[in-house]
Amino acid sequence: MAGIHITDIEAAINWWRERSPSPDGITACAEVRALAEVYALMVYDRESLCDEPTMPERARQAWLDWYASTPDAPCIAICSTSQGDAVCKGCGRTFEEVQRWTEYGPVDKRAVWRRITMEGTAWRFNRYAERAREASGVDHPSPDAFSRPQPQAGRP
Repeated sequence: MAGIHITDIEAAINWWRERSPSPDGITACAEVRALAEVYALMVYDRESLCDEPTMPERARQAWLDWYASTPDAPCIAICSTSQGDAVCKGCGRTFEEVQRWTEYGPVDKRAVWRRITMEGTAWRFNRYAERAREASGVDHPSPDAFSRPQPQAGRP
């Protein structure tokens, strides 16, 4: 069963901080406080996934509000699964994920987004990245909250 990854909680916190900035530099909005509590417990317990059903309702709703601001599908309109590929070259989803996407809930969709972003092998992350951004209307480099690990200088 998929869970909400800690990077999604962090992305939601940052989204809320931009959306509802602190008036005094100290006080956070209710959504940030609710998500920060979940985030702190995850860090304390060294957990990378949060079980959605056990999240406090206020934190869950804050996360869902952030989720609603993200692109739904990673599709870039180049679907190689329709040509028989087990994994789409365009978006990186498996045939089953493409077929069942509309049945998935937010947590399952974000788990797929995280996997394909961490893999970084789909065309949406290289030569077709600009096309994907244009299609989604997003101006920043990546429409999702995750970044692939970058090689360190002097390291393979």
